[in-house]
Amino acid sequence: MSPALQSESTGDQCVDERLALQRLLEVSSVVLGQGIDLVNNSLTSNDQLVAQSKYIPGSTIGKHLRHARDHFALLLDCVSSDTTKPLNYDLRSRNTPMENDRLAADQAFKQTIAQLEAIVPRTSLDKPLTLNAVTPYPQTMETTFGRELWFAALHAVHHWSMVRVIAGELGIELEESFGFAPSTLVYQGSEAPLGRPKI
Repeated sequence: MSPALQSESTGDQCVDERLALQRLLEVSSVVLGQGIDLVNNSLTSNDQLVAQSKYIPGSTIGKHLRHARDHFALLLDCVSSDTTKPLNYDLRSRNTPMENDRLAADQAFKQTIAQLEAIVPRTSLDKPLTLNAVTPYPQTMETTFGRELWFAALHAVHHWSMVRVIAGELGIELEESFGFAPSTLVYQGSEAPLGRPKI
């Protein structure tokens, strides 16, 4: 390949990677923003964060919010250190303030979005990561930053769907797209931020 064509190809690759990172950042920010909207506009008391679900034993809205945010925080911590350390989603915090305080949840989500905005654009989509997991057998596998950021967003949507169940038990109305996967919203022709196909 001629140097000119190679340079052009490399330039296109950089644009594609920046675009892919921007899209992952957008989806992640929208999903975490749904958590902010929930605690500020749908919930009316801290008691709603800690109310135990009848249908999902041991679950509370607060626990699901914290758990979903944890995945983003662990990923960002992994890639922002000087030496990339293994990613382990099982090393999460429990009983944190955001589980029982709406203001703490709001602040935690906003802090995570700010970290995403600072870290995602300067991290390679294909940055290699080592993932450690207990499944219940110890597993070690290779992955990338882009794949794990996508996973964190879809993992949060999965937990938002459980939050929707608990909110229903408590008689709390949620924004109509809350807890629905982007692919479902696109299929339904939803006008929600994650529902419009961007082809």
